[in-house]
Amino acid sequence: MTYTKESIKQIVNEENVEFVRLEFTDMLGDTKNVELPIEEIDTALNNEAMFDSSSISGFSDIQESDMYLYPDLDTFLILPQAVDNDRIARFICDIYTPEGEPFEGDPRYILKRAMQQASDSGYTVNVGPEPEFFLFKLNDEGYPIRKMNDRAGYFDASPKDKGDNVRRDIVRTLKKIGFEMEASHHEVAEGQHEINFRYDQMLKTADNIQTFKNIVKEVATNHQYHATFMPKPVTGGNGSGMHCNLSLFKGGNSAFYDNGSSDELSETMKHFMAGILHRASGIAAITNPNVNSYKRLVPGYEAPVSVAWSHSNRSCMIRVPTTRGMGTRFEVRNPDPTANPYLTLAVLTQAGLEGIRHKMDPGEAESRNLYEVTDDSVPTLPTNLKEALQSLKQDEVLMDALGEHTSRVYIEEKEEEWTNYSLQVSQWELDHYMSK
Repeated sequence: MTYTKESIKQIVNEENVEFVRLEFTDMLGDTKNVELPIEEIDTALNNEAMFDSSSISGFSDIQESDMYLYPDLDTFLILPQAVDNDRIARFICDIYTPEGEPFEGDPRYILKRAMQQASDSGYTVNVGPEPEFFLFKLNDEGYPIRKMNDRAGYFDASPKDKGDNVRRDIVRTLKKIGFEMEASHHEVAEGQHEINFRYDQMLKTADNIQTFKNIVKEVATNHQYHATFMPKPVTGGNGSGMHCNLSLFKGGNSAFYDNGSSDELSETMKHFMAGILHRASGIAAITNPNVNSYKRLVPGYEAPVSVAWSHSNRSCMIRVPTTRGMGTRFEVRNPDPTANPYLTLAVLTQAGLEGIRHKMDPGEAESRNLYEVTDDSVPTLPTNLKEALQSLKQDEVLMDALGEHTSRVYIEEKEEEWTNYSLQVSQWELDHYMSK
């Protein structure tokens, strides 16, 4: 639905809306917001809502801190009561400078630049995400404890699966605000869950991921659980990923489908995959953005380690599902749900377009179980955040995709995170070395 300022004001009046929430995403992927009383609806709709950005990760210095929130009218919705009992209208916003220019450190703007690059080449990119999460129990004070909500496994049913009612409420809530839901189920690990919603063009998908994560957390809290998108919250079990299914269209037709080739995959698709594989190490700094991300990317737990592609082999970074025709796509398996979705989709797109421009070759599809390959014949993803950041710094295409401001500040922030982590003494170290 297309909204205008007038139609929005009419709706909020009819629905007795009391507040206007202006949401945006910081560099690290966290949702932030400014809330106005409904009497200030014109301030919001006229792009006059200002905020101090100097304390927001990756934004601006104290001397140039004033920024403006420009609400995207197409993101207007009234939050359902499952999220908030008050009547609140929500917009997702773009960030602008006082001079009326898009702020170069706004993750949404960075994704829009990538979309424009694709459009200039005649392409539209669609994305279908698969975010996973864990449910943990809460203590008497409402804080999470390290006890999962159940001991169920992959596709288990109730009563073993104790998260089915939570997932149903999440699905109901998302449907009320326009999500097209596809499936929900228990995942492999105890307390782990997955809910899938329909693919869309990149910007809408990135917005939907942020909305999805917020609603999952809110509904889980209503059920006295804590939902976490942490990649590896439990030692010795599977971690949570956010597989991204990418498809490319040109002139309304799939640019990935070619019924004349032996596998019905176009050369364009293979070039696009090759561009992502070629820059996989640097991309990992964005798609797997924290120290914990690399505890998931280890052999034996269904997360990819090898930089390769396959038709059905889940040990590879990229997998091509069997669907052909308009549904031809490939699945990038290494991203996790702590990744900033705007930056993730921006770097995947820019890397893929670079692969098309230079007609890169992804090599032959892998059929081996690459978890069992012990030689160096197949490159692997970085084993930690430091390695990924080193690769990102050396990749001009990815640094350009992020822009000078974000690439510099992001790397500084993440290098500090790695340093702080490296200085910590863990319980494992105490258990293994205290008595040596």
